[in-house]
Amino acid sequence: MHLFYVNEDELGNIYVQVNNAAVVGVAADEEGLKALNLDAETWTSGRAATLLKDVFQNTYEVARDCLDTNYYGCKRVTEALLPLLKLSKFGARIVNVSSLASELKRMPNEELRKDLSNIDIWDEARIEAVLNTFMDDLKNGRLEEAGWPAMLPAYSVSKMVINLYTRILARRHPEMRVNCVRPGFVRTDINWNLGTLTPEQGARGPVMLSLLPQDGPTGCYFDQTEMVNVW
Repeated sequence: MHLFYVNEDELGNIYVQVNNAAVVGVAADEEGLKALNLDAETWTSGRAATLLKDVFQNTYEVARDCLDTNYYGCKRVTEALLPLLKLSKFGARIVNVSSLASELKRMPNEELRKDLSNIDIWDEARIEAVLNTFMDDLKNGRLEEAGWPAMLPAYSVSKMVINLYTRILARRHPEMRVNCVRPGFVRTDINWNLGTLTPEQGARGPVMLSLLPQDGPTGCYFDQTEMVNVW
C-alpha cells in the first residue's frame, strides 16, 4: 500500500489533474514482436491477439503491477488531490488517459459487458470485486474461458475500469469536469514505439479536456478531441 500526504500550504490550489501513468501488463518477447512486423491497423483493431500469443506472457505478477499502476495508482493520486481540486472556484478538471482497448465491444463476456455499460450499479467496491475476479481467473488459467479480453487483458480491463471510475467521479463531483480520453496510437515505450502519432499529437485530447469551459461535458469518453460512446 502506498500512502500520500499532500501539504496544502506548499501546493496551493490545483485546477487540473491529468492521470497518464500506465504500463502494458504483459511480459513481451521484443525480438519476436519486431519479427511480426505488425502494422498499426492490425494492432489497434485487436486482430493481432492470436498472433501475439507466442510473444506475450500474461503473468500474475505483471498483471498485478498493471492494475496497481493503471487503476489503483490513478485512484490513490486522485483521492489524495481531491481536497485541493475542490478549492478551485471554477471547478477543477480531471483527465484520465484511457485507451482504444477500453471499448466494451472488446469484452467477450456478454454479462459483464452489459454491467460495465450501466454506470448506476458501480462504485469503487464493485470495481475492486471485478478486478479480484480477473486476477483469480488469471491465476487459474481461466481468462479465455471466463470471457476476458484476448488482447492485452490486464491493460484492457484496467482501462475499462478507468472509464468507470471517471464516470463515478463525474457523478460524485458535478462541479468538476471529469473525462477520459484515448490519445491515439502514440509512439511511446508502452507500445514498443509501434505507434503512428507523435507525443505532441497525442497530447491534443488531454490538453483540450484540461481547458474545458465550466459548462463543458463531464463523465464522457473522447477519442482524441471527439466525444464518442464506448459504453
